[in-house]
Amino acid sequence: MDPIEQFRSERAATVDGYGRDGEFQALSDQWREASMAKRYVYNFDWLGRPIIQYPQDIVAMQELIWSTRPDLVIETGIAHGGSLILSASLLAMLDMCDAIEAGVSLDPSQSKRKVIGIDIDIRAHNRAAIESHPMASRIQMFQGSAIDPEIVAQVREASAGYKRVMVCLDSMHTHAHVLAELKAYAPLVTPGCYCVVFDTLVEDLPAGFFEDRPWDVGDNPKTAVHSYLQSHPEFEIDTSVHNKLMVTVAPDGFLKRL
Repeated sequence: MDPIEQFRSERAATVDGYGRDGEFQALSDQWREASMAKRYVYNFDWLGRPIIQYPQDIVAMQELIWSTRPDLVIETGIAHGGSLILSASLLAMLDMCDAIEAGVSLDPSQSKRKVIGIDIDIRAHNRAAIESHPMASRIQMFQGSAIDPEIVAQVREASAGYKRVMVCLDSMHTHAHVLAELKAYAPLVTPGCYCVVFDTLVEDLPAGFFEDRPWDVGDNPKTAVHSYLQSHPEFEIDTSVHNKLMVTVAPDGFLKRL
């Protein structure tokens, strides 16, 4: 066997074992709960903008974007813009690698790839920071509820013509809202690409953990994912992603379109 293939095969077997390792999972869940209580995910930036994610999930996004090579990433939830900048920079790296492989020059301010961000409230200081960032030419933002039919229609229009589409859902985390987002945006995901539903971990934390939020155990992104999948066999949970990460905000949230 080719050495690289052997390495990947051994790694896949290791990751598969994590999924059956109850002790390792319990330790990971304990650390995740403690870290959420201490606001650990608020500690990181991506290219200068706060990104409210675990480093593991940031790495996962890099791996998924590299392996699926989307030309459009749609994200609900913007906050400080770190996730938009992450996606835009990863698409820029795809552009650069494509240019190197083709032996052509690249204008870094131009790209056929794009990130669309949607948020019900894009605060002025965040918008200004995103629009002045070097990755801004790759980003288009829409302000409004992600499930507002008018916003959905605008995003669908802006998405026309893209051949490989990835979706990331990270706004309001109630069951009803996430299910509505899945119905609106998951159909845009192209075969072989992913719809990533963040904060499915709410279902796995103690009831009342987010005491000042409308979501809770039984009413959260994970319950919405499992409800959506009941009638959408074109998607499946890629368990290898969360098994590999062990600490993630998105257990059962990495949905691959078949």
